[in-house]
Amino acid sequence: MKAGFFVTGTDTDIGKTWTTIALMRGFQRQGLTVAGMKPVAAGCVWRDGVLQNSDALMLQAYASQLLPYDRINPYAFELAVSPHLACGDVEVRLEVIGDAFDRLRQQADIVLVEGAGGWYSPLSRTLDNAALAHALGLPVILVVGIMLGCINHARLTVQALRQSGLPFAGWVAVQIVEVMPGFESNLDFLREVIDAPLIGVLPHSANADFESLATHLSLPNWRKFDLHQNI
Repeated sequence: MKAGFFVTGTDTDIGKTWTTIALMRGFQRQGLTVAGMKPVAAGCVWRDGVLQNSDALMLQAYASQLLPYDRINPYAFELAVSPHLACGDVEVRLEVIGDAFDRLRQQADIVLVEGAGGWYSPLSRTLDNAALAHALGLPVILVVGIMLGCINHARLTVQALRQSGLPFAGWVAVQIVEVMPGFESNLDFLREVIDAPLIGVLPHSANADFESLATHLSLPNWRKFDLHQNI
């Protein structure tokens, strides 16, 4: 049996990539093979004649085996703007993403797919994260960056997730700033209003110590989620 999760967030730059890799390390510590995927990325740089994204390169580095870059990040755009602008005239096709995803799930027990931005952030002029997660048929893990305004963002995103009909596997809180007045109170409030398991609270960290971050997670029971390919 294989499983996968779609990792989305309440906003951009709130810790989705670090959370995704911490989840990868956690599953690997359970003896599972894991791959990470960032289907669409903007703000890429040229390396050896191809565009590559720093987040996708991290996902590649922490996979259980060396995987081709274009399988992890099929659509890489240079401009550091929303993908629906960065893509220009390039059509982001679900079939291309689905093929890359299918290849990854043949090589790993768990595939973690990281979206770009928030749940409704566009990946192209016709595709957003919500539609991609639905097409892949993946249960969702929500990353909530704990900062001013996060309660509203989190509650709205949870409402949208519930309306999507996809399984909501749980959420991860990330301490964005080192010192935030009311951090614990905000966290307690979110625990009360989010009707899904709190997978973990990742502390503020200046360094990408994924071994340490993984210890702060209580991983979802992946056996509960059958991996279906709907593309």
